[in-house]
Amino acid sequence: MNLFAEFPPVTAEQWNEVIVKDLKGADYDKKLVWKTPEGFNIRPFYSAKDLDGLAHLKYEAGDYPYVRGVRSDNKWKVAQAFTPDPRGVAIDNAAILDALMRGVDAIVYKVKSDGLSDSDFETLMRGVLLPHVEINFKTCCSDNAKKLIEQIITKVKSEKWDAQNIKGSINYDPLRKLTLKGTFGSNGNVFETVKALIEATATLPQFRPVGVNPNIFHNAGSTIVQELAFGLAMGSEYLAQLSDLGLDPAKIASKLRFTFAVSSNYFAEIAKFRAARMLWAEIVKTYGTSCCNKEKCCGAKMKIHALTSGWNQTVYDAHVNILRGTTEAMSAALAGVDSLEVTPFDAPYAGSNEFSARISRNTQLLLKEESYFDRVTDPSAGSYYIENLTASIAAEAWKLFREIEDKGGYIASFKEGYIQSLVKSSAQKKNANIATRRDTLLGTNQYPNFTERLGEKIIDAASQEKKCCCGCAKSEAEPIEIYRGSMAFENLRFKTEKSGKTPKTFMLTFGNLAMCRARAQFSCNFFACAGFDVIDNNRFAGVDEGVEAALKAGADIVVACSSDDEYADSVPAIAQKLAGKAIVVVAGDPACKPELEAKGINHFISVKSNVLETLKEYQKELKID
Repeated sequence: MNLFAEFPPVTAEQWNEVIVKDLKGADYDKKLVWKTPEGFNIRPFYSAKDLDGLAHLKYEAGDYPYVRGVRSDNKWKVAQAFTPDPRGVAIDNAAILDALMRGVDAIVYKVKSDGLSDSDFETLMRGVLLPHVEINFKTCCSDNAKKLIEQIITKVKSEKWDAQNIKGSINYDPLRKLTLKGTFGSNGNVFETVKALIEATATLPQFRPVGVNPNIFHNAGSTIVQELAFGLAMGSEYLAQLSDLGLDPAKIASKLRFTFAVSSNYFAEIAKFRAARMLWAEIVKTYGTSCCNKEKCCGAKMKIHALTSGWNQTVYDAHVNILRGTTEAMSAALAGVDSLEVTPFDAPYAGSNEFSARISRNTQLLLKEESYFDRVTDPSAGSYYIENLTASIAAEAWKLFREIEDKGGYIASFKEGYIQSLVKSSAQKKNANIATRRDTLLGTNQYPNFTERLGEKIIDAASQEKKCCCGCAKSEAEPIEIYRGSMAFENLRFKTEKSGKTPKTFMLTFGNLAMCRARAQFSCNFFACAGFDVIDNNRFAGVDEGVEAALKAGADIVVACSSDDEYADSVPAIAQKLAGKAIVVVAGDPACKPELEAKGINHFISVKSNVLETLKEYQKELKID
């Protein structure tokens, strides 16, 4: 039975007529059109008509330009990161083998600045079957990168493995170093080094020694479009520089591995990865390379490693990071990435442990084994919304990419400061949205855990990106700043905790029950963001009873919570009865505000408040420093 035959088709015009009617005169664009930070608008609904003109719809998964994926399946690698244990590489090896037994099939190992000796490498790789496990190393030192390639080739030969099946990467990325440190950190030609690494892996066709890391822009506060455009510009810079040194563009492209971040912008992230593959294929094509679907390492097929966001992770109420990581992992998996790494929920303050690593690993295993995400290729194909989102992100990213190319490429644009200025502008907007709670970081700037205490100094894992592992020369350009969006609120709250003071914020609820309760809940969340002790109350019979209770509780701040029409007379009475023994705050932005200010009432909080700056002022008044 065809159920669709039972219902008449509804046109987009008919939908719009119903929407306009329901708006009852309200502005359509202001109410329903989302103006994204990426530079384009998203309408409230899309229809089949909106697919007209989208050229990428005719391609299948595995077909150029790979918008639907570089493969005909969705089998991504489950990756887990490891940092060197101070007790030695034998401990690292045990941890790696344990992870492999628990579902991991891609290892990411951060090499120390002094590298790995031959014996340490052998110990680290003991029991790791490279034909079946993707092995990825992270190092910013060229000498370490060269040695690792030699060690891998030696290992493959000694074990008599087929070099054609060895997959992995080194993630050597001089452009990343320029971006984070403002310098290449070398007097030599770093691209000669990159060329040497590519040539050294000629016998390992599926091994990629060069990394492209646009995830750093996300973790500096960029938009999705900026992250994509800058990543494409970095990849294009490698193609241009290495082509000038005599390498075949197709070979260069087949040796690059891109690492993108995944934010909590669920649908936009799915679209970003689809757009990334499509645009990269176009870039590689312009260098005159062929795009053969049968070739395993076709350079036009972007190799994507996805890493869930570090920018939106929080120290307070850190278990919410598990939820963030889950939705982000879903976006990456549905988008068809090659490998995925879920950032441990405790990374901002503990650097991960066995428990958090297990949670991160199992997040992916649940998506595979219980949700079957790996059994459907590009499930978003044909979605009116996501297909249009893919096209919009691709168009905006391509526009920005072309601007960078017109300025001479990535290096020239970065040294000019153009890239940094765009990232800063985006970061400032994000910071403002968090400070005013237009954007919510659950547990940090909204709905905090009132009783949580850190008990120790905040450790910012993102700062590890700034460390230079092998010495750095004087900066040639301003580096970008890696940070987390929650850090300003965390420092605010931690300042209260370190001070040893716990200001008591008393909710003096009276009058209209619905209004007093709503404003009390708002105010509790507001002041708890700074680590203040909040004392909520259902409703007092009158102002006198409320003031008496506040004084008895030893309140430092008393928040008047009621309806606007009750404030004009009641708030001055509250202030008079408190007689300066506590700060009087009005919850809301009442019409009588000028009248109250004339009577010395100067503290108001509302949805219009800059929560961060307002709480800083209260800390000053309470001498919390």
